[in-house]
Amino acid sequence: MSAVAGSPLPYWRLSGFYFAYFALLGGVAPFLSLYFESLGFEPARIGELVAIPMLMRCVAPNLWGWLGDATGQRLLIVRVGALLTALTFAGIFWRQDYWWLAAIMALHSFFWHAVLPQFEAITLAHLGSQSSRYSQLRLWGSVGFILTVVLLGLLLQREGMGVYPMAMLGIMLLISLCSALVPSPPQHVAATQEHADGFLQRLWRPGVPAFFLCVALMQLSHGPYYTFLSIHLEALGYGRGLIGALWALGVVAEIVLFLVMRRVLAVFSLRRLLVASFLIASLRWLLLGTLADYLSVLIFAQVLHAATFGAFHVAAIHFVQQRFGEKYQGQGQALYATLAGVGGALGALYSGYVWQELGPALTFAVAAASAFSAALILALRLREDD
Repeated sequence: MSAVAGSPLPYWRLSGFYFAYFALLGGVAPFLSLYFESLGFEPARIGELVAIPMLMRCVAPNLWGWLGDATGQRLLIVRVGALLTALTFAGIFWRQDYWWLAAIMALHSFFWHAVLPQFEAITLAHLGSQSSRYSQLRLWGSVGFILTVVLLGLLLQREGMGVYPMAMLGIMLLISLCSALVPSPPQHVAATQEHADGFLQRLWRPGVPAFFLCVALMQLSHGPYYTFLSIHLEALGYGRGLIGALWALGVVAEIVLFLVMRRVLAVFSLRRLLVASFLIASLRWLLLGTLADYLSVLIFAQVLHAATFGAFHVAAIHFVQQRFGEKYQGQGQALYATLAGVGGALGALYSGYVWQELGPALTFAVAAASAFSAALILALRLREDD
């Protein structure tokens, strides 16, 4: 049941949307760079093309977040954004030159990044006082990711990269269908203090600016992982089927964490979870950059995804919920997505240039330094009760 009496939680419809949305990410993260490589683009151009959707995360979420909070029509924004994501992506079948692909990446991602921050606010509204159950819904996104990584990896190994755009379009249409099935959230009665201060006042509360800076640093540190891991592993001699399985392994670890996250949140403060996530991320990038040719080390590094994405994301979602309340939840989640986009775009860009000139080890070393810096910032700037 949701927090509003008599209003049942639409568990499977909310979970279904997460399943479809992150199934798309499961097609993008491991394989988009391979698709661009199959078209003949060099690493710097691949980094630029992968960075464009992340740059859209710097613009789109804040616009849609403000609109969602101002109008209250978050679900409509999700549905329109999902449909236009698919329609604009379909232009990829017309041409595949660099500038056309850059335009397609920019246009479809402008609508794609309208979707998730608003849906996070919708989910939290459905959960009400049971927000600790968030991870039980979100884990189905990880299931969607893992199935796409495994099945699409096998499909691409058998049929080649030419089928990739059609598979992506099919998943986008599934997101649109799932968004149509999600009901509007219940209207909660907000406490008086909820409206005592505005969005900007909440943004400048102690520790909040440091948190958002570190969100950007976390995604910057993921730049070489999301942009070049598959290419890196192919160069080391791993087959595409195994590469897909290794991506999936990381998400399996993430799912296991989501299953127990409610208990983890009851034991550890958000500050401790965030700092630990960054420290583990730093270790993970060092391992991937220097020892990925050892399968046992690679497996261990992928298991650490439970912390570097799973624990970090859930802790971050709860941090934003606590700091911005229901009234400003759309803008708070949008700013989280935006800063993640800034970091992700910079991560993709720097990794493209550094990878081409200096190779994988130094590229991942920069990522490790970024994550470690964020751990220090949060350790110094967040209070223990955060």
